[in-house]
Formats: sequence, structure tokens, C-alpha cells
Amino acid sequence: MFSSLFLVILGLCCCCKESNQTLLGIPHLSGPSEALVKEIVEFTCELQTRPINDAILLQLFKKGENAKLLGDYTLLDENTGKFSLFTQHHHEGYLECLAKPQNSSTIEPTVSNTHYLRVVDRVKGAKIVVDPEEFFKGQRLELLCQLTAGNHVSYKWLLNGRLISQSPGVLLSGDRLLINRTTIDDSGSYRCEASNEFNKTVFTAKSPEVVITVKDVVSAPNISFTVSKEDHNYSAMVTCQSTKGTPPVTFSLHNREGLVAQITSEDRSAIFQVPLVLDQHMGYFQCQANNGDQTANSQWMPLEVVTVGGPVTIHYDYDMGENFAVSHLRFYCKVAKGSHPQYKWFLNNTLLHNQGSFYYVVNHHPEHSMLMLTVDRRSTGTYHCEVSDSFDNATAISSKSQYVNKEVLNRLPVFVVAVVFGCFIFLIFVVSICCGIGVVYRRRQYGEKSLASLEMERKVAAYEGELDLSGYSEDADVMKPETGGGDDFDQASEASVDEWPQIAEQKKTLEDEPIELP
Repeated sequence: MFSSLFLVILGLCCCCKESNQTLLGIPHLSGPSEALVKEIVEFTCELQTRPINDAILLQLFKKGENAKLLGDYTLLDENTGKFSLFTQHHHEGYLECLAKPQNSSTIEPTVSNTHYLRVVDRVKGAKIVVDPEEFFKGQRLELLCQLTAGNHVSYKWLLNGRLISQSPGVLLSGDRLLINRTTIDDSGSYRCEASNEFNKTVFTAKSPEVVITVKDVVSAPNISFTVSKEDHNYSAMVTCQSTKGTPPVTFSLHNREGLVAQITSEDRSAIFQVPLVLDQHMGYFQCQANNGDQTANSQWMPLEVVTVGGPVTIHYDYDMGENFAVSHLRFYCKVAKGSHPQYKWFLNNTLLHNQGSFYYVVNHHPEHSMLMLTVDRRSTGTYHCEVSDSFDNATAISSKSQYVNKEVLNRLPVFVVAVVFGCFIFLIFVVSICCGIGVVYRRRQYGEKSLASLEMERKVAAYEGELDLSGYSEDADVMKPETGGGDDFDQASEASVDEWPQIAEQKKTLEDEPIELP
């Protein structure tokens, strides 16, 4: 009896012990979802069920990092514990609360739900890092927006105050801007703007502007020269000029022997002075240009100045308007030799400038000059041109004079009239001869045809006469007398009197021959 009671009491104790083990519930962790760096925030870990009269230890960890304790709290009689956390960057992530009894090793610890904490470090100290700030087009440009502080940052890039968008060849990746092949348009002032947000408040940091220069490669220079005269001494002013290229550009002048001179220019051109002897070949010269990337070369240019000389010729052509009247006239003036000729036009020995009310002077072509005229009463007069060296007009060569008058231009010359009239008479004469030859030829052809026709008609008449002698056939219903045969014979005989004896003899022969009837 006593032993049975002991077993019942022992079983009840075991049941109470097992009941106490199940009283430790799962804690619930709560707190802010975001916090600023170096800010004190508070988290709460609440335990709904717990063992009676047993202290519970609450610990705060980052999930998966139980070796790094962030805070702890011991529950005695209460069910809620609090943690104060001085936030750092490494606190960001999923947090969890671990609950375990301190005085009982038989109760298993429990882990709360996870709670995500976002730690925000407001942006500060934005600046652009780039090296170098000058380079040539076609090369790669990479800019870095560097911050002294800040996370959860979004970036914007601006060029000359305008937002840069991602496009083919332009890559925006986090704090970097990458342009694979730069062009001249990529030059300008760049600025980056970094921003992040906390509790619906936006923090922004703007970098100072950085000027990026994308340099254009210098193009092959053009080389030319003019002639200068000073105190009876002549010089060639050689000009080297490039159409493209970011200044400064260094130009150098070379001849076949080597470097002659060198100039650094800010406007893509340079002028070199070279001593010159007229009418003598001074050799070949070349320009070279460089603005830091590569050297561009011009063509080789022969340096020779030939003074003007020889006759000056002038010729013209014209345009015709209504009624085949000359409306516009063009004079061309050319000198026999001279590398730098200067042309001047004169009307009645008065110099004509580049343009007037009825004329226009064109000197674009180095080999000749052209004077364009509107033919009317204003253009009447005597024209000539003079040619001199452009660097020395002391000696000028004049052309022959040409008189211009509208009525004279539109009047046919006597020689032309004579030629046209003579051609007309000659044409009539040729046509007349052809017509005469044709008439004679036709008469001769028709005469030969008449004799042949007469012979044929004679033979036909003879045959018809033979039929007349036969009379009628025995079958009167079938055969009928022939009529008209004698008349035809008479008409044919009239064609020629000389053939009558021959015809009579043939007729007699036909009459003497017997006629056999079928």
C-alpha cells in the first residue's frame, strides 16, 4: 500500500518537471528597422511563457554570428528585456534574440524571430577622382565619385549642369562613370551628386566640378606661301595651318636637309620667313604639326617664285538671251608666265574694282582672271587687263584692248554674211546640176524602154495576124472571130516607119504557110 502511494507521488513529480520544461516559449524581438550610424537605439525581446522562479538570460546576436554578442539582459520576474545598441556599420543585418534558463540545464534555449536593421551613414565629402584630366579623343574616360562617409548611396553624374544618362558607350555603375570611346563632345565640367535617405529625409553631397578636356588630334597641315619684299630683299612667308586639333599645336618647318624652324601656336597656324631668290628654285619644304599625340605631315611644296613675263592674252565667250541677242560677256586674261600674278581690269583706262553695277571680277583661279559683264549701254567701252607680280607691281604688262558695244556684238560680220550667202548659192548650184543629170538619165532610160516595147508589140501583132487568117473554127459555138487585131498592128506599126518592109515580109511568109486546123 505504501509502495503504491510512493510510485504515484514520484510520477506526479516527474509530470511537474516535464511541465516546467515546456513553459519556456519563443521570444519576440522588436525595435527600429533603420538607424543612423553612431546612434543609440533600443530593442525589446519579450518572452510570453517562461519557467516559474527561474532566471532567463536574453542575448542579442546577428543571425549566424553567435560568437559576437551585441547585448544581454536577465529576466527575473518580468517577461520583457531591453537592449540598447550604439549602432555601427557592422550592426546592419538580421538580428535575433536568444533565450535560455540560467538555473536549469534541462530546458533547451529558444530563438526569436529575425528583425532586419538598416544602418544608414549619411553621405559626406563627395569628390571626383580622375587621372589624367586631359587626353585625346577615342581614349577611355573613367571617373570615380569618392565619399568620406555614406552608404546606401545613389549617384548622379552631370556634364555642364546636364544629367548624364546611360547609353551605348556610356556606362553608369555605382560610383563610377565610364566612357569607352570619348569624343570632343565629352569635354566639359563634370560633377557627381551622392545621396541617401533616412526616415524619408534625403541627404546629398555634391562634388566640386572637374574640367575634363578631350583633345582633338591635329590634322595634316596645309602648306602655302606668299612673297614679301623689304628693301629690295625678298622672303617667302610660309604658312602652316591645320583645320583640326586642340591647341596648343607645335609646328615645325623642314626641308630636305632637316629642321628649318619651329613655332608653338594657339590658333592652329604658324608663319615662317624663308629667304628667297626670284626665278630660282629654293628646294622643297614640308610642315609638321604635333599637339601631344602624334605628328601630322603636310605635302612637300616646291619653293620657287617666277616673275611675270611674256604676252598677256585676252579672249572672251558669251551667253545669248531672247532673239539670239548677246546678254552676258566673259573676258579671260592670262599671262604667259608668272607664279604670283596680280590682275587688274580697266574700262576706258579706268580701274575696275571687284564688283560694280554691271560687272564682276573673279580672281579665284591663279592661272587667269575673269571679268563678267552684263551687255547693255553701261558696258560700252574699251577693255584691257594688266598683269604684275603680286609682291611687286612696279612692272605691269598690258593686254590688247577690246571694244564692247551691244549693237556691234549683235551685228553679223560681213565675212559671216558672205560665207553664208556663198554656201546658199553653192547649194542651189549643186541641186540644179543634180536635177539636170536626173532628167537626162530618165529620158535615156525611157527611150530604151520604148524600143523594147515596140519590138514586143510587133511580135504580138504578127501572132494575132496569123489568127486572123485562120478565120473561124469549125465549132461556131466555141470559137468566135477575133476583132481588133488589125488595128493593133496598125498602131504598133506607126511607132516606126523604118520597120515596114520587114513587117510586110514576115506577113507574106505567114500568108504563104498552110494553116492546119485541128
